Amino acid sequence: MPYRPETDAVHNSAIDPASGAIVPPIVLSTTFEYETTGREHDPDELIYTRYQNPNRAALEATLAKLESGALAHAVSSGSAAMLTIFQALRPGDHIVSGDDLYFGIRVQLKEFFAPWGLETSFVDMSDPRAVEAAMRPETRMVILESPTNPLIRLGDIRAVADIAHQYGAMLLVDNTVATPVAQNPLKLGADIVVMSLTKYLAGHHDVLGGVIIFAEDDEFADRIMRLVKIGGSVLSPMNSWLTLRGLQSLSYRVRAHSDSALEVACFLAEHPKIERVMYPHHPSHPQYDLALRQMRIGSGLMSILVKGGREAAIALVRKSKLFTSATSFGGTHSLIEHRESIEEDSSTPANLLRISIGLEHPADLIADLQQALG
Repeated sequence: MPYRPETDAVHNSAIDPASGAIVPPIVLSTTFEYETTGREHDPDELIYTRYQNPNRAALEATLAKLESGALAHAVSSGSAAMLTIFQALRPGDHIVSGDDLYFGIRVQLKEFFAPWGLETSFVDMSDPRAVEAAMRPETRMVILESPTNPLIRLGDIRAVADIAHQYGAMLLVDNTVATPVAQNPLKLGADIVVMSLTKYLAGHHDVLGGVIIFAEDDEFADRIMRLVKIGGSVLSPMNSWLTLRGLQSLSYRVRAHSDSALEVACFLAEHPKIERVMYPHHPSHPQYDLALRQMRIGSGLMSILVKGGREAAIALVRKSKLFTSATSFGGTHSLIEHRESIEEDSSTPANLLRISIGLEHPADLIADLQQALG
């Protein structure tokens, strides 16, 4: 019988037949005994850990199920996931991408793949008309990050999927900020979902990883599998095991992150030293109605614009005590970061701070922000 996502996340591996353990063992072996038949081997047969590993196989099956996908490939990082996808395209192909996306992906497209012959048009993905205007006959893929990082903009996934498919292109959605708990892009028409396992999915600031999830087991999915296995950008057994463990509490963690984030957003939105709060489920967000339609909850990431410019924003970071000045998001600890300082080719406002709400009590987080702003 089909189970709900919370149940699938807990029952993500079989009982170990050797010991009866309900927690799967970590299989660190790089090579496996197999039967020599002289025939081609099944792609899922255990031969060499670069091809497949029991921990990675269990993680991939669970992630595909949580996103309602046909299959998934777990790789060494979210950036490696995007790099692999770009490698699967051809010189002369065209991409339409959001203009607000993780800066490392923009660097990949401009510095690595533009000289190789992969052309990209960067547009405001919150405007479907801008997306359609950028489409060409040679457009192969549309990349939508929703919510975006760090400006927390949304794209209408269903509308953008319709535009992409009308031109024969695939829609890739980066679902890292929302997670499968908040939204399921494949159910809204996307063809591929990419997420950083480093963030909410593993959830404890101790894993580096990424995943590519496909709506269909098609020729492009096969190309990705070939690149992953031959290129070797696979997720390690240890990181696969840690992510599987993190997934068991994903639904409950992300709901707690989201509930606390909304409380913090409401406090900051009323503070006289804050110019603007960017959080999808706060009524002040310009795409609040779309967020309510597309996202079940708001997740735990927000950005704020601090009155007084760059120096006032940096001063807030330095005065914070509970919020750690660190990069990344989606873990147990609340983080705060001046994004413009660390981004390459940054267009992020100088007074913007990205805030990741952890699992501390929201009243303590609000008190810390109050004293830092005071």
